[in-house]
Amino acid sequence: MRASAMEGGVVLMVMAVLPMLLLLPFTSGTSQPPNVIIMLMDDMGWGDLGTNGEPSRETPNVDKMARDGLTVTSMYTAAPLCSPSRAALLTGRLPIRNGFYTNNTHGRNAYTPQEIVGGISQSEVLLPELLKSRGYTSGLIGKWHLGHRSPYLPLERGFDYWFGSPNCHLGPYDDVTTPNIPVFRNASMIGRYFEDFAIDESEAVSNMTRLFTEEAVSFIDRQADEGPFFLLWAADATHEPVYASSLYHATSRRGRYGDAVRELDAGVGAILDAVRDAGVDNNTLVVFTSDNGAALVSKQHGGSNGPFLCGKQTTFEGGMRAPGIFWWPGVLSPGSISHQVWTQMDLFSTVLQLAGVTPPEDRELDGLALANSLFHPDQQVLRPVFYYRGDRLMAVRQGSYKMHLWTFS
Repeated sequence: MRASAMEGGVVLMVMAVLPMLLLLPFTSGTSQPPNVIIMLMDDMGWGDLGTNGEPSRETPNVDKMARDGLTVTSMYTAAPLCSPSRAALLTGRLPIRNGFYTNNTHGRNAYTPQEIVGGISQSEVLLPELLKSRGYTSGLIGKWHLGHRSPYLPLERGFDYWFGSPNCHLGPYDDVTTPNIPVFRNASMIGRYFEDFAIDESEAVSNMTRLFTEEAVSFIDRQADEGPFFLLWAADATHEPVYASSLYHATSRRGRYGDAVRELDAGVGAILDAVRDAGVDNNTLVVFTSDNGAALVSKQHGGSNGPFLCGKQTTFEGGMRAPGIFWWPGVLSPGSISHQVWTQMDLFSTVLQLAGVTPPEDRELDGLALANSLFHPDQQVLRPVFYYRGDRLMAVRQGSYKMHLWTFS
């Protein structure tokens, strides 16, 4: 691959200014580091949003979030599957480094189903663990999927509050050979999906998105005056079996999947309203993205990757290019567009940069600190993106070029 002359100019410009920019301290008119909310959807495609061209335009809150903030056109996950993607976001490291891959079958992704007893490696340092040094309180609301037994659960990996599940809402199971997926509040199991937390698969109805939204709003209300907070909102209604509450059931022109998207969009609006109502909107960075592309295998119960080829489980663009929207009133220029190539591992490094936390120096990090790209969307850092599936490097993107080493159906 060879960069164009224009790309070479960008590289020279960045090399000249980057050392100076990285030394500039972040200032927002307050001595407190910014609150951070990452909204991590599940199997939601790049093309599911009105702001990205979805013709039904059923995501008014996310679309307004984009108009009021910054849209990144190239946001990549680190893997085309949920567990390794989430592990990479929270460690800033590719799955091939952080251990969330498998070499049992070449090119096969790794994740944590119920029969797996392990989880995220104890040697990895997660984002909420690092943020503690700056006084952050961290909450996870929704799906974890990095291990469902001790010592891999969220409260043992830096989170201070958790409402949700260690796994997907798959099921129902027979409760003899396989129990239904548990739901936790902090360290206590408070019920199970399909039993205590109903999911009607035949009608695609459940109240879980409403509960996840209410929990997020309550967390913000509690923490807004208590110092900086980090919230990972990982609602999973767009993962099959999709669901929505009765209020949104059969309201979308896109069927059951659209119902789920509409309710998640309403949750985004409620969370942003809670940030405004708490008076911390000018000191809160909110990011909207997804753990991988839409699952085309789900057909009419799955989402859209817009113009991009294929979807979840593949390293084509549809499998790993995700929505990327940043919202920070008074700090980010409204309606701005950035063609900076991001990976979700950059969220790890950028959040640490904004919080004033020194990243670990005893390991290789794959995320870049890109705060300057938020404040100056026209400035770009030319960087490669590596597309892995399991332990196999499948493709590489550099600038406007992508080289496929392997393709996989």
